[in-house]
Amino acid sequence: MADKTAISKEDKWTKKYPMAVKSWKNNWGDLSTYFKYPEELRRIIYTTNSVENYLRSLRKVTKAKSAFVNDMALLKILYLATVDTTKKWSERMREWPIIYSHLDIYFGERIAPYMV
Repeated sequence: MADKTAISKEDKWTKKYPMAVKSWKNNWGDLSTYFKYPEELRRIIYTTNSVENYLRSLRKVTKAKSAFVNDMALLKILYLATVDTTKKWSERMREWPIIYSHLDIYFGERIAPYMV
């Protein structure tokens, strides 16, 4: 029997992050759908890492300079950083054959044949 004085994990997090816990509870039906997919698919479904990585590369080049001569100078630096970053996007993903087979199972008719 659990100790009544012990605070449950939910209570602990509710006290610290009440809005986050409420959001999780209200949206659990949608959020839990994510877990029906295998780990390889979950890794590519969760795309914020790519977005955050791209934004970090933009911040890195703009942080190095405290001021720009004009707006065009800033745009040029951002363009070059984007070109460098997007080169990595065309590289083949690790474990792509496994990922592709899972995509085909779950989303068969929506997967283009050229993605192999």
